[in-house]
Amino acid sequence: MILGDERWQELLHTRATNPGAVRQAYATRKRRPQLLSDQGTLFLVTADQEDLLDRRTLLERLLVALANPAVDGIIGTPDVVEELLLLHALHDKVVFGSMNPDDGFTGYDARTLVDCGLDGGEMRLRPADTAQACADAVTELAAYGLVAMIELPEDPASLGRAITVASALGTTSAHTWLKLPATSPAAVLGATTLPVVLGGLPPDWTLSHGVVRGLVMGTTLLGGNVEAAVEAAAKALEAAK
Repeated sequence: MILGDERWQELLHTRATNPGAVRQAYATRKRRPQLLSDQGTLFLVTADQEDLLDRRTLLERLLVALANPAVDGIIGTPDVVEELLLLHALHDKVVFGSMNPDDGFTGYDARTLVDCGLDGGEMRLRPADTAQACADAVTELAAYGLVAMIELPEDPASLGRAITVASALGTTSAHTWLKLPATSPAAVLGATTLPVVLGGLPPDWTLSHGVVRGLVMGTTLLGGNVEAAVEAAAKALEAAK
């Protein structure tokens, strides 16, 4: 087991007795020098903790995924990122901090992402509710040279409009990426020049589209055999590029 009893108990002990270890783990994380892989792609995993309430199981799935060298990094809330840091799992990985995990901006902020040495911020765009907050975050992240990854709603009827809105948020789009559903049609992908990652494993033709740079796979999407699911997704991405 990759997260055995001894390692798990050590994590619990550190959480209870040494809160300063979190800051130290951020400070000593070995950062990857570039965002994209040598192949020019980005393969991230993300924690769907609302669907997987047992934290030890969640962390074990993430550790298995991150152990595959084809996985470039993770999107996570502060608690998950910090636990993985304490488990020494994020060296040489790309790390995006979740800024609005509950559709309100209650997670990382841009200044903290910089201070913690992370690579960007991920946010959910809900045009009626979070557009202004997303615009402010895009502007601030860009000022620090960090990527703003904007997750768009899955409603096919509103996806094209959401891409238009997301692309124009903030004072510059130079550091903006879009996270779109794996089922996004070609017409939607053709509506932007911004780099795109797809949430899930799409058809092969979608991965070959010019704006598509990679995948984001949630722990629930990875299913029971995480190692096999990650390997299959990595091979599909490599074959398409």
